[in-house]
Amino acid sequence: MDSPHEILGVDPGADDDEIREAYRRRVIETHPDQGGSVEAFKLVRAAYEAIESDEALEPRDVDTADGVDDQPVSAETTVEYLSHAVLDDHGWALDDADLFEKAADADLGPVDHGTFVVEPGESLLEAAESRGWAWPYACRGGACANCAVAVAEGDLSQPVDHVLSTDLLDRGFRLSCNGIPVTDELKVVYDVKHLPGLDELRLPPYPFELAHADD
Repeated sequence: MDSPHEILGVDPGADDDEIREAYRRRVIETHPDQGGSVEAFKLVRAAYEAIESDEALEPRDVDTADGVDDQPVSAETTVEYLSHAVLDDHGWALDDADLFEKAADADLGPVDHGTFVVEPGESLLEAAESRGWAWPYACRGGACANCAVAVAEGDLSQPVDHVLSTDLLDRGFRLSCNGIPVTDELKVVYDVKHLPGLDELRLPPYPFELAHADD
């Protein structure tokens, strides 16, 4: 069986940046929507996790950047969400200070605006899915921006992020696939993957349908 380094196509002595870039490249190459297979896709993720574990790679930590690295995970978080898809229809901007107040007054449908509770230890994406929502995602491993959200209030602890630049982090973008809420309340705009700076960090969706699971 090939070693984890052989699966990613890097030398055993490769540094952290080389390994992360190889992981992202191989995730794209093996993605089922790019002609790959589920088995190959999972193998690449397992290879990266093995290298990360054995060599103690340090993924970029959003907590440290935000100064909340010592903040405990919230016991329970109430999330208010808003779909970016409705902003243009109403002439709203992502940085509007009263964006969520406008959304509440507009009486949007539950796919576009609503609330749910995140239990301790759940990622934001896991919580959305367990409540019946199909939010965007692809790799679930911090290697793409498909699952990105814009945080308007509150914060997420981000243990694994291999794609978001410091500028994107400073603008409030986070990855929902592994982002764990660290505040009692959280307001996020989801489905922002097409925005400048995030668009080029996307992978083909696997799978993704913007609809309620029961529809």
